[in-house]
Amino acid sequence: MSPFAESVKGVSTMVCSALRRVAHLHVYLVRKASSVSKGHHRQALGSRPAASEFAARGAPGGVVELLGKSYPQDDYSNLSQKVLSRVGRNLHNQQHHPLWLIKERVKEHFYKQYVGRFRTPLFSVYEDLSPVVTTWQNFDSLLIPADHPSRKKGDNYYLNGTHMLRAHTSAHQWDLLHAGLDAFLVVGDVYRRDQVDSQHYPVFHQLEGVRLFSKHELFAGMKDGESLQLFEQSSRSAYKQETHTMEAMKLIEFDLKQTLTKLVTHIFGDGLDIRWVDCYFPFTHPSFEMEINFHGEWLEVLGCGVMEQQLVNSAGAQDRIGWAFGLGLERLAMILYDIPDIRLFWSEDERFLKQFRVSDINQNVKFQPLSKYPAVINDISFWLPSESYTENDFYDLVRTIGGDLVEKVDLIDKFEHPKTQKTSHCYRITYRHMERTLSQREVGRVHQAVQEAVVQLLGVEGRF
Repeated sequence: MSPFAESVKGVSTMVCSALRRVAHLHVYLVRKASSVSKGHHRQALGSRPAASEFAARGAPGGVVELLGKSYPQDDYSNLSQKVLSRVGRNLHNQQHHPLWLIKERVKEHFYKQYVGRFRTPLFSVYEDLSPVVTTWQNFDSLLIPADHPSRKKGDNYYLNGTHMLRAHTSAHQWDLLHAGLDAFLVVGDVYRRDQVDSQHYPVFHQLEGVRLFSKHELFAGMKDGESLQLFEQSSRSAYKQETHTMEAMKLIEFDLKQTLTKLVTHIFGDGLDIRWVDCYFPFTHPSFEMEINFHGEWLEVLGCGVMEQQLVNSAGAQDRIGWAFGLGLERLAMILYDIPDIRLFWSEDERFLKQFRVSDINQNVKFQPLSKYPAVINDISFWLPSESYTENDFYDLVRTIGGDLVEKVDLIDKFEHPKTQKTSHCYRITYRHMERTLSQREVGRVHQAVQEAVVQLLGVEGRF
């Protein structure tokens, strides 16, 4: 289960005619920006994409090869090679990577705290599931309505109309429940189109937890527990689902919050101030976000809730009730280790990686910043096309061409012409290499490629 509100922003996608023009444009654009990668023999932070960077956005009728399988492209296909190059990296499984450290700390906690009848771990762990899922797995299995904005192409990476890169680890929830599991953790890379800044990246990593309870398990040890019931037929309220008894809901909510309080205390230490904020997810009710007060600032760290019984029933566990939670590994690592920029997790710079080679996964690590090289800032402005335009298309285009040279993109001005009614956007693009100083000249080549691509691919009218 994962906080899904972040992905409910885009409402449309790159037009199909733009997709068909990419094949003719990509060689020219890459040549314009090619000098940035000169002298680099690996895909490092800030290196330029290869000429195949735009190939995955080919016209319908093409094929995407991914993880040993072929996926025919159609009008839904919107993957760039930049994103595809991240598939299979599995940072969460790379020993001593900061995301691996966070994952291992969570696993260790659950293994020690929750054991079964034979002193074996209660929670099964799945950390190698394929990130390619069906749209049914990612949305329908989780009761996400067909018209929900989170399904939009502007927010997701689709291989085609039926397959996509998962937007959350919750995409595996139904399958694991259907297989008969009642306590599990799922860890993996997830993919969303989003804004460009130090907190967002098109690929990040989530850890999901689910636990189901039978009537006996939930009410064990309670006075008159045998007379209590999990289910009833009543009305839905802000506090419970229509099929749950108040007694069952209160116990599930208590167990969920107690479990997560113990988890964050294990990660961040004793004496942590915690508060719960009511929220909404399509697949849980009631739903909550946990916030912690860390160094004097309230920070949201995870989303959770009581699982929708309709979802549980459809997976074949009609006699059980459960909870689910989801957290972002990058989010926790950035807070715990004081890592300032999400791009750093993809760095192969030894100065970064060696800081996390510790003998004990619970050892305190305080990230020592690398020398911060100066930024180069360029603006770009253009008139929006009359047909639909979404900012995530522009952000994705800038990320594709600029790669990890792009630190952030800010919309700094909107203007509507009083006579033509045309709308102009002005964006400020901050370029900064994580490992060396950039010159205005080399950034200029990349920025010019962005200018040319935004006209050709998004149909805007440049004001540059």
